[in-house]
Amino acid sequence: MKFTITIGLVLTITLAFSQEDTSYKKRVLESAEIDLLFSYYGQDGQNAAVTGGSGTEELTDATSALVVSIPLNDDDVLTADVGISAYTSASSSNINPLDGDVNRTVSPFSASSGASQQDVLVHFNPSYAHSSENRNSMITANAYVSSEYDYFSLGFGGGYSRSFNEKNTEVSFSGKVYFDKWNPQYPIELRDGFFDSRTVGNGIYAPDFNAFSDVQRNSYSLSLGLSQILGKRWQGAIFMDAVVQNGLLSTPFQRVYFGDSNDFFIEDFQLADDVERLPNSRFKLPMGGRLNYYLNDTFILRSYYRFYYDDWGITAHTASLEVPIKLSDAFTLYPNYRFFKQSAADYFYEKDVALTSHSFYTSDYDLSKYYAHQYGLGIRYKDIFTKAKILSFGLKALDLRINNYSRNDGLHAFIVSLGTTFVAN
Repeated sequence: MKFTITIGLVLTITLAFSQEDTSYKKRVLESAEIDLLFSYYGQDGQNAAVTGGSGTEELTDATSALVVSIPLNDDDVLTADVGISAYTSASSSNINPLDGDVNRTVSPFSASSGASQQDVLVHFNPSYAHSSENRNSMITANAYVSSEYDYFSLGFGGGYSRSFNEKNTEVSFSGKVYFDKWNPQYPIELRDGFFDSRTVGNGIYAPDFNAFSDVQRNSYSLSLGLSQILGKRWQGAIFMDAVVQNGLLSTPFQRVYFGDSNDFFIEDFQLADDVERLPNSRFKLPMGGRLNYYLNDTFILRSYYRFYYDDWGITAHTASLEVPIKLSDAFTLYPNYRFFKQSAADYFYEKDVALTSHSFYTSDYDLSKYYAHQYGLGIRYKDIFTKAKILSFGLKALDLRINNYSRNDGLHAFIVSLGTTFVAN
């Protein structure tokens, strides 16, 4: 199973009330800010999609990003987000399990040391935000480009938000489009000219495999949101996204084994009958809300719920609770918990269950029925006076978070993330 982890930045812009003295207008962003972000992710499990739903899911990923926000004038902010993500994956190494160490027993539960074991993703995300004179509205525009060895993505987006009712209410909408392209990496045994004398099975291994003719993937999304201050202690928000995808939505290197086909092996590794085949269109509809309650100067309750539906047969529920604890003016603790549950896609089959007569099939456990728990703890240091300095930049904030994730199908993961914000003096 191949994962790509990308760190993003949430930029909060303070909306200023109109001033009686019109000769002064507060800037949206007073001075340039730099965010340095880093995360380390690790996981393990026994249901790798690369090896047809049975095999090691071991993976580690280190991601770093630099985000620079520059005020162009009183109303406009330009932000550039550039990052790199490097992973090592026992799972994806088995795209070609025959590569690497010749003394290794070929098995879906051990890693090949070949080229597909690791990869690097690079992304660049520039954005622009313009606030109105009275700070009641904001227009945003952004672009996105990323590249890795088998995938390229190019995206564009924009949005608009409007505050009214004395800034107690805000409505927003945004849209994004992505134009992506695969460089398909098929399992080694399905490539032209494959032959290995160690192959054993009943008959001759000759899978009826056809490469994908369309390697494009396009995604279109529309987001709507409404936030409302409900009282001195309550603040809520509701949101909805609509996403349409078309093109190659299958992952070309994820194997499938049929229940009505003969099995063939090289040592302990079963050769593919085909790769996953999924419909070339998908509609997603997540919707949900947030409700925050200010308990006192020490505790805040932040709750979240999301319902998800798509036309592949998946419905899902996500619920989370975070309780920021203000330890002092500088330090805040963030314990949190998240629960997730989903139904299986119509096209999910465990290993050796799909049939050759089926039009669509996958053994990717991300599309199976499962539930998951996530526990986390974070700590934030904030210094409005930026006493600590590096060159001409002062340290404004530091965030450290640790999360542990566990699924009932045996997948376990953790992520450690560190974020720092520096502001120009």
